[in-house]
Amino acid sequence: MKPKIIAVLNQKGGVGKTTTSVNLTHALARMGKTVTVIDLDPQSHLAVSLGVVAPQQGGIDEVMLADCELPSRLLPVRKNLNLVLSGPRLQEIEQLSEGGSCRGDLLKKALDSCPSDQDFVFIDCPPSSGVLVANALFAADEILIPMTSDYLVLQGLSHLMGTIKKFESALKRQYRFSLVMSRYIPTRRLSREVLELVKNYFPGKILATPIRETALLAECPSFGKTIFEYRPGCRSARDFTELAKDFLENRVM
Repeated sequence: MKPKIIAVLNQKGGVGKTTTSVNLTHALARMGKTVTVIDLDPQSHLAVSLGVVAPQQGGIDEVMLADCELPSRLLPVRKNLNLVLSGPRLQEIEQLSEGGSCRGDLLKKALDSCPSDQDFVFIDCPPSSGVLVANALFAADEILIPMTSDYLVLQGLSHLMGTIKKFESALKRQYRFSLVMSRYIPTRRLSREVLELVKNYFPGKILATPIRETALLAECPSFGKTIFEYRPGCRSARDFTELAKDFLENRVM
């Protein structure tokens, strides 16, 4: 049975994509799910956040460009959790000018060789709308959209939904997508207002647990640890545990 492929996507930076990718995948792995997470961002923040420092080591770049098999680039980083590094040549894919539509399905073809014992493959996408994001959308079964509770993010979300609809039209399919409210400040009126707006625009699409803003989540990457290792039992660890249950059980607001 093929794993379910989820693109963690938002074209705006600073909305918690990598924080969500790291801590949600580790939460799922801690629940016994087998998970692979792919660093599709040339900045390689995902690898750093998981404590892997290998700037010149090949990863998904070699699988997409050099006809290398994906299993050979799986890096076990935690129990039940594999990482595929971005690799130093990933930026080359963004600059590909030949191959037409074939440029867009490099990742989809690469994932054909993903081991069948994996439950999920998460793709941590770059904050852009270029060839790499197109590859993620071609490959994905579902889309997970982290967003913060400010009005500028709402504008970016509108643009992103337009991009998704273009792909749906071209591929003649409809994506299942969910929203994650990250960096949420429940005591701030603006946060509550934006959340209500998003609920009105996307009823039944926001996962039930908001990830509340805390300095701990910003500190984790500098230690190469997830929130469950950096401060087990804290509020953020509880938030991500609940978010993993939301994801598995489709619990929404």
